[in-house]
Amino acid sequence: MARQEVIAMILAGGQGSRLGTLTKYLAKPAVPFGSRYRIIDFPLSNCINSGIETVGVLTQYQPLALNTYIGNGHPWDLDRNNGGAYILPPYQSSARSDWYKGTANAIYQNCEFIDSYDPKHVVILSGDHIYKMNYAKMILSHIRENADATIAVFEVPWEEASRFGIMNTDANNTVVEFEEKPKQPKSNLASMGVYVFKWDTLRRMLVEDEARADSSHDFGKNIIPNMLAEGQKLIAYRFSGYWKDVGTIDSLWEANMDLLDQPEEINLMDRSWRIYSRNPVKPAHYIAKGARVINSALTDGCSIYGTVEHSVLSDSVVVEKGAVVRDSILMPGVTVQAGALVDKCIVGMNTIIGKNARVGASIEGECKYTNTKLCSNGITVFERGLKIRDEATIPGNCMVEHQDDQDSDEFIEYSFRVHG
Repeated sequence: MARQEVIAMILAGGQGSRLGTLTKYLAKPAVPFGSRYRIIDFPLSNCINSGIETVGVLTQYQPLALNTYIGNGHPWDLDRNNGGAYILPPYQSSARSDWYKGTANAIYQNCEFIDSYDPKHVVILSGDHIYKMNYAKMILSHIRENADATIAVFEVPWEEASRFGIMNTDANNTVVEFEEKPKQPKSNLASMGVYVFKWDTLRRMLVEDEARADSSHDFGKNIIPNMLAEGQKLIAYRFSGYWKDVGTIDSLWEANMDLLDQPEEINLMDRSWRIYSRNPVKPAHYIAKGARVINSALTDGCSIYGTVEHSVLSDSVVVEKGAVVRDSILMPGVTVQAGALVDKCIVGMNTIIGKNARVGASIEGECKYTNTKLCSNGITVFERGLKIRDEATIPGNCMVEHQDDQDSDEFIEYSFRVHG
């Protein structure tokens, strides 16, 4: 393979357990987002827009839909003879046969792939964040500072800093300490999970870390602290644009709503920094006479006969006459039948909300699906491939999913298999 000065590796194998039923059959980076995208579209698009032409995507949990979606990388201009997009699952070799044991181990298991391009620098990315970022500027800063590692940081509100890995820096933005979710943070500079490393330095650190039986094999817990302990030069690179970790139900809902409420912050219509995606070929969306669509995002294949307010609808969604969808996210293929109310919900792919059903935040009551650990602020989540009974009433803060004992199910008429 021809030598590449810089290559990128996207960590896309996480289960995303805090998203509950939304990631039961999907890796988190494959979750639909913003009407016509998947979460993985953002780091992939950032790479090609930044001039990075070789991208490894490390998959593990429920990889089929993600692998199929990325394919040969064509939608992101990553189908190339030299470089391009590569799907990198764990594999068996003569020396080992392991699942990825942590973020650092995932990169370690792909040292041979990286070595084949003989890069000077490697960009490590998370596959589950929503943001637009020019990695080329960060790489130039990394080279100019002659840093062993450069870590992108984002200023978060002080009251939220204890939820993140925090970088403490001096006046020159040199990292002097890293704290993982500190109870009393000294800084509000949160690590974005975007790193640039000198490859020869990182390779040595990965080999040494792999030999440690007590290691978690994680960048935040092991590699970064070990580099600091060795006195290596780590620089914090401040990012000031829009960035959202969509690892929870709340944050996924908020990021989708931000597209409607803060379009200037994350402008997906900006042709100078396009976010590319793979979309099915569908006819243009249709809004029937008498239907109402207010401050919402629709895409191809949507058919609206009812009312949609402040919501994000993916392809092939149908909202029937008399139905009302408000403050909600409807993933591909969802049908809201006549007379139904869907209020502050995230509805999984191909699920059908039955006639005159009333579901979501404005509905009072309790249900056996309540899961306040994952669902809060009134958001109700539906698994993909469900048919919710006509006239069903489901309040907020519920996670509705397939039950093995269908006879005892209060709200689900039936479930069916969904691909993708």
